Amino acid sequence: MTNDADPDEFLHVLIPYWGDPALLDATMATVLSQSDPRWRVTIVDDGYPDPTARQTYEHHADPRVSYVRNEVNLGIAGNFEKCRTLATGRLAMFLGCDDLLHDDFVATVWRHHTAYADVEMIQVGVRVIGGDGQPANGLADRVKALIRPRITGPTVLGGERLASSLLRGNWLYWPSLVFRVDALAPRSFRADLPIILDLALIMDAVMAGNRLLLVPEVCFDYRRHDESASSTSLLQGDRLADERRWFGEVAATLRARGWSRAARSARTHWTSRLHAVSLLPVALRSRSRAATARVLRHVLSR
Repeated sequence: MTNDADPDEFLHVLIPYWGDPALLDATMATVLSQSDPRWRVTIVDDGYPDPTARQTYEHHADPRVSYVRNEVNLGIAGNFEKCRTLATGRLAMFLGCDDLLHDDFVATVWRHHTAYADVEMIQVGVRVIGGDGQPANGLADRVKALIRPRITGPTVLGGERLASSLLRGNWLYWPSLVFRVDALAPRSFRADLPIILDLALIMDAVMAGNRLLLVPEVCFDYRRHDESASSTSLLQGDRLADERRWFGEVAATLRARGWSRAARSARTHWTSRLHAVSLLPVALRSRSRAATARVLRHVLSR
């Protein structure tokens, strides 16, 4: 099947771009090599100073490739929201500008969407790679593997069961998630939650009745960079406080809805607390009393 059969029958790959042009090139090579042609890709450049991406993709030979450069830097949340407003077609995803699609990714997504067309979100199987492109299995991904539901075939999850599971610990891989565009349109990314903007949007969708199709086929490489760098960024400002505030908001909403198990998961958010425990050595090494206090507050909060 080709795009000519239905002009809206495509997966819109949205790439919020800021980073190494060589990594973007590697990502784009995997998009261009898809076995199923039912895709389009839009690179949304948030003002990265190197002009390479613009020079390479603004007038690309493949008409399915488009490039947009923001007039001003929007930041993480702002650029994701810009991408969301640009989403067209039947399906959409927010691909990381350093992640990799296997050649059968689009074909796999379309096959499962066709079989489960009423399900709003699809999570495919993911392989984690490091900055060097080799398989990786750090602490964060070992925890995800531990808490992820065990499945042997395509499985639909939703309602309180899915909400409770994700609030205990977010086992999804955001850049690999595929959304039905009509279900994505009513949502928006929260600018006040830059660290967990993905989980916040997903939980809004779940509480609105959206469901997730979890499939076992591995067809996506998620690039996990140096965890120490991301850990250091979490210690800055009020990011942990923002996360804690959001969990409190969600717990109250779920409690009012009668989803007591999910509300309890939001209130305890034990994997978030455990992650904060793992940040303690970083905070102590920084010799910042404020950073150490922020981490301890997150671990011990009620």
